[in-house]
Amino acid sequence: MILCDIGNTSAHIWNNGRTNTINIEKFGNFKIKDTLYYINVNDRVRMPEVCKNLEKLLNFKSTYKGLGVDRAFACYSINTGIVIDSGSATTIDLMNNGTHLGGVILPGIESYLQAYASISPRLKCHLNTQLDLDTLPQRTIDAISYGVLKSVIDIVNNLSCGRDIYITGSNGAFFQRYLPNSIYNKNLIFDGMLKLLKEEGLC
Repeated sequence: MILCDIGNTSAHIWNNGRTNTINIEKFGNFKIKDTLYYINVNDRVRMPEVCKNLEKLLNFKSTYKGLGVDRAFACYSINTGIVIDSGSATTIDLMNNGTHLGGVILPGIESYLQAYASISPRLKCHLNTQLDLDTLPQRTIDAISYGVLKSVIDIVNNLSCGRDIYITGSNGAFFQRYLPNSIYNKNLIFDGMLKLLKEEGLC
């Protein structure tokens, strides 16, 4: 059995516990050799009918309009807590007793940095992921990094109220350093997909 999470820039593949990532432009060459279940947020990608779209099976408790299926499955994997998915965008969602209460969308890390660079070449820099957030920045790279990191961390801290924090996504790992009660799980979306498949008796 193969699981596939198709995003805007890449497709993430789960194959019996092993994962890999394929650039979305090359995903059309992916060979299907087993039963494939997928979710898809990319309108440009059309999957063969032999593949099974899990979005159609998901009964997710939420009044949020327009919730992305990737966010829904990441949240579906837990019962209560905060879910951060940091990839091309950074999303922050609140779950309570199996119900999605709402969430926030921020630009992804790369989008933040591109926005700064578009203002001035002097603001083009990488993210300092070792920054001390208790000290006011004294150089440009730290000032930019502080703004990017605090925009996520402050929202999470305001929403968490002691709840567990679950982090996923390609840029998520370093947020764990700044959120001491957090758990990083790169397969959080796949965990939600597997949970549904087990509930439906499909695995």
